[in-house]
Amino acid sequence: MSIRFAIRGDHIQLDQLLKATGLAASGGAAHAAIGDGLVRVDGEVDTRKRAKLRPRQRVEFAGEVIELVGE
Repeated sequence: MSIRFAIRGDHIQLDQLLKATGLAASGGAAHAAIGDGLVRVDGEVDTRKRAKLRPRQRVEFAGEVIELVGE
């Protein structure tokens, strides 16, 4: 399943994105999932909790694909 997420401003941090989409119940849960290597950004595992994501990037987590778009 795919989620389109509009970014306000020029970027969103990876941990904030997981919380904002409801895929992580809390910041701690988002940090744990990212640290455990369960999140992919543009097809690659990314363990940077505060990675800055921009429009046109794709994030995969928990069977979901998040497509980032500009506002």
